Amino acid sequence: MADPRPPVCSYEGSDYQTSFWDQGGRSYEDQVEAVALRRLLPISGKLLLELGAGAGRNSPRYAGFERVVLLDYSLTQLQQAMKRLGQSPCYTYVAGDIYRLPFVAGLFDAATMIRTLHHMVDAPLALRGVRRVLRPGAAFILEYASKHNLKAILRYLLRRQAWSPFTLEPVEITELNFDFHPRAVRGWLAECSFALQRQLTVSHFRLGMFKRLLPLSFLVWLDSLAQLTGDWWQLSPSVFTLSRAVGDTPTAPPTITPVGFFQCPSCGSADLAETPDTLSCPTCAHTWPVVDGIYDFRSA
Repeated sequence: MADPRPPVCSYEGSDYQTSFWDQGGRSYEDQVEAVALRRLLPISGKLLLELGAGAGRNSPRYAGFERVVLLDYSLTQLQQAMKRLGQSPCYTYVAGDIYRLPFVAGLFDAATMIRTLHHMVDAPLALRGVRRVLRPGAAFILEYASKHNLKAILRYLLRRQAWSPFTLEPVEITELNFDFHPRAVRGWLAECSFALQRQLTVSHFRLGMFKRLLPLSFLVWLDSLAQLTGDWWQLSPSVFTLSRAVGDTPTAPPTITPVGFFQCPSCGSADLAETPDTLSCPTCAHTWPVVDGIYDFRSA
C-alpha cells in the first residue's frame, strides 16, 4: 500500500548551516530576516513552536519566550542546534514531520515557520496542522518564497522563463522547492482559520551586484525601509506574514514538562509514557525514541 503522506524534504547529514549561512555570503539575508522577526514577534510569551528550526539559526531571537520547541525533520540538524544552544530548560528538541505534528491541540501561544513552507508539496495541509496545535489568539509568523517577485516578472515578460508569476498555482523551482503566489498564501491562511494582520516584504536587494557594491549595513537599512510596503504590494522574493489563530478551538491544559506536550502522531493519543530513552503509546503500542535528548517522532 502506498504511503498517503506527502514527501518530506530532509536535511539529514547536510552542512546547510555552514555552507549556506556561515560561509555562503548570506549575512544580508540573515540580518534582514532578523529585522522582520523583531517587527512581527510578540515581546514575550510562554511556549513558541519553531517549525523547520534546522540548526537553530533563529532560535536565540525568541528569547522573550519561556520555552522554545525546535521541530525539524532532520535529527542531525537538531544535533547541531543543540550544540549551538545547549541542553537548556528553555529549549526542547523534536524530530518530526510537519504534516503529522506530534503535539496536543491548542498547546502553543506562538509559532514561526521561516524558510520552510517552500518545501511543502501540500502547503494547506501543513498550515492546518499548525493551526491545530495553536491556542486561539496565538501569533503565527510565516515566511514564504514568492513567485510574484520583480525578477520573475521581468524574466517572464522577456520570455526567459516558461512559468507565469501571475498564476496562483505553486511553481516547483527544484525538487521539493516551491515558490507561491502571495494571494494563494493569503487564501490558505484564511481557509485554515488564521486572520492575517501584517505583511512584510524581505530580501529586496538579494542580487550579488548589490552585495558587492553596497555596504552590508546600508543594504539592511534599505531593506528595513522597503519591508514596510508589504501590506501594499508583494514584489520581493521573500514575504513574512503575521497572523492570529481564530475560531473556537481546544486549548491544552498548562504543563511544564515536555511529555505533556506530545500526542502520538500515529493514533492521536496523548496518553504517552516516558522513560529516559523512549516515549511509548499504550493505545497503539508505538514507541518513539529519545536520542541524546531529542524526541524522535519520525517513524510511523
